[in-house]
Amino acid sequence: MLRLLLLLPCVSAFQRAPLDAHGRRLHGVKRPPSHMRMRPPVGSGAHAAATALNVLDFGATPSACPANSTSPGAKDNTAAFQAALDAAAKQHGGAVLAPSGCYYFGGSLSLPPGVTLQGSFGAVPSHSHVPAAQVSDGTVLSPCGGRGDEAGEPFITVNENSALSGVTIFHTEQESVAAPAAYPWSVYMTGNNGAVTDVELLNSFLGINATGAHRHYIARVQGQPIKIGVFVDATYDIGRIEDVHFNPWYSDAHPFIEYQLTHGRAFVLGRSDWEYVFNTFAFGYAIGYHFIDTPTGQMNGNFLGIGADLSINASVQVDASQAAGILITNGEFTAFRTDQWLPNSTVESSQVVVGAGNAGPVRFVNSAFWGPSSQIAHLNGTGTVSFSSCSFVQWDLQAKDGRAAIRAFDGNLILQNNDFDDDKTQVELGANLKKAVIVGNVMNGKLRVVDHGAKNVQQTANAFDA
Repeated sequence: MLRLLLLLPCVSAFQRAPLDAHGRRLHGVKRPPSHMRMRPPVGSGAHAAATALNVLDFGATPSACPANSTSPGAKDNTAAFQAALDAAAKQHGGAVLAPSGCYYFGGSLSLPPGVTLQGSFGAVPSHSHVPAAQVSDGTVLSPCGGRGDEAGEPFITVNENSALSGVTIFHTEQESVAAPAAYPWSVYMTGNNGAVTDVELLNSFLGINATGAHRHYIARVQGQPIKIGVFVDATYDIGRIEDVHFNPWYSDAHPFIEYQLTHGRAFVLGRSDWEYVFNTFAFGYAIGYHFIDTPTGQMNGNFLGIGADLSINASVQVDASQAAGILITNGEFTAFRTDQWLPNSTVESSQVVVGAGNAGPVRFVNSAFWGPSSQIAHLNGTGTVSFSSCSFVQWDLQAKDGRAAIRAFDGNLILQNNDFDDDKTQVELGANLKKAVIVGNVMNGKLRVVDHGAKNVQQTANAFDA
């Protein structure tokens, strides 16, 4: 009897009828087990609608699109939005809804801890080569302050446990044909567990800066950030970046696009102790993924399904990495320049560049490299660089001086189970290279390894034409 009584509360809780939107019991409807229930997105459902604040109730006023300082009826919405965000913080956090409309801002916003600024989009928006007036669907935030000052106050600061979601950020006073004007960061993340999701950085000069943003989450972000897309530094607990797509949808006019191709970097990666990056892509930058040394250190991380196309200087450039290294799997990389995109350029394009200051390992697995580049890889530094089960399709298509696909001048090199598609010189080994292992590769044509006196070279089981 005692055992039965102990079980009864559990049975009753499972069978207890759920409530309707007004708190009334829905008898005859059984609540499913907790693992079968779906959690509604931020800003949806009766509970969220009842508790979320709306920026319109605090005086926010959309204006004609595109919203800027000269739009008819334009109002600076900075104070109204901040008042709504601060009110949410006073009620211990929650969602602040920004309904569809074009909102002009002359100042900056700060999301208090535990507060989400939620726009109308339930999935990441994108606007590809449309007139500015047609960027009018959904929630469009238009910052116009800080022109000419990239070191100025960021437009939106995402603090600890806060989130930005479901909006387009459109700098409506940015150039579209002339060289771009500098602006501060569109989003600055700091503190633990901040998130930026389903956000379009339509034409940010500087996109998202995650510095001291431990366990940051950046997901489903698209657009054309011009100088830097995502910057990470001083992150001492695992950060995550996924489903990010940068493409020149805002403008590919000249000379606007020439600035991006000369100075732009899609991902700039400083100190992070374990960074997980998944399904990211960048088209049309000087450098796709740039690993750098900062005053706080370097990065180690796991990069899966990443890609870069039309990288003028390098698809991946590693100037520094931690001893745990950079692990890149299932990547796709092209590097090249054409007069159509960057007239009169003399840059030598490479899919991979490892700088002299790098000491950590850099490992590519099951990745593909193609495009009319100078070389696939130009390698220096004291670390080990390895390519395993990779495809090398095109090289020596700029200077056409007979250079090799893989050119290693220092550190160590491992080439294992790769496919060299072109009938050209495959590998060049510099005199300062310490060790090289070249094993199990498939060559189109003869085996061509140029050795300038590397200290220890092991070659075996390579398949090539006699």
